[in-house]
Amino acid sequence: MKEFMMLFRHIPASGVQQTPEAMQACRYRWQDWIGGIAAQDKFVSTNKLGNQGKTVSANQVITDGPYAAIKEIVSGYIIVRADSLEEAVALSAGCPILDAGGHVEIRNIIRHH
Repeated sequence: MKEFMMLFRHIPASGVQQTPEAMQACRYRWQDWIGGIAAQDKFVSTNKLGNQGKTVSANQVITDGPYAAIKEIVSGYIIVRADSLEEAVALSAGCPILDAGGHVEIRNIIRHH
């Protein structure tokens, strides 16, 4: 099996404060979706990414924030095992970021030995 990374991209809502109940419901949706992938023995790892960061360009030009020049950010990722890119795409079905107006970018992982 090959490994694929799903990058979760979205435009963060500025000034919107979710209730604790809404945050918990969102967390459960993510846990259920990832649990479904794990139940198929296709889960490798995942992490949520924070909002703080720096972007380094040529000549050591440093800007605040991840991709500060664009509004869309990568908020997290999951690494899955699949036999093909098409199977990895199928695993993205039901990802909660899609319901929030975001999208999933799926990339194959190339391991150098």
